[in-house]
Amino acid sequence: MVSRVHQPLESAEFDFILAMTDGPVLAYFCGTWPKAVEACKEMDAVVEEMARVYAERLTVVRTDMTRCPGPTKRYDVTGAPSIVLIRNGETAAAETGPMDRARLREFLDSNL
Repeated sequence: MVSRVHQPLESAEFDFILAMTDGPVLAYFCGTWPKAVEACKEMDAVVEEMARVYAERLTVVRTDMTRCPGPTKRYDVTGAPSIVLIRNGETAAAETGPMDRARLREFLDSNL
């Protein structure tokens, strides 16, 4: 199975994906400290599933807050995991903390 989640390795690549994408982008920010790694591992499968479910309406980007400091700062991400729905380069909606499948689906349905 091919992943539908883009994983930029640096800020410039993150920005390139946003620039080349029509429509909304769900940016999923993870961290490298122990509690963040654990929470993000739990959420990875949920984000991957939602990327498939919403593939026609949404581009999903998973990024590391440390490796992509520009987007992390630009979208005011202060904790991991965090999700930011981006439209035209601007934050449309955001939430910090682990989310299960139902909560992420609710977030997407109410903000897309």
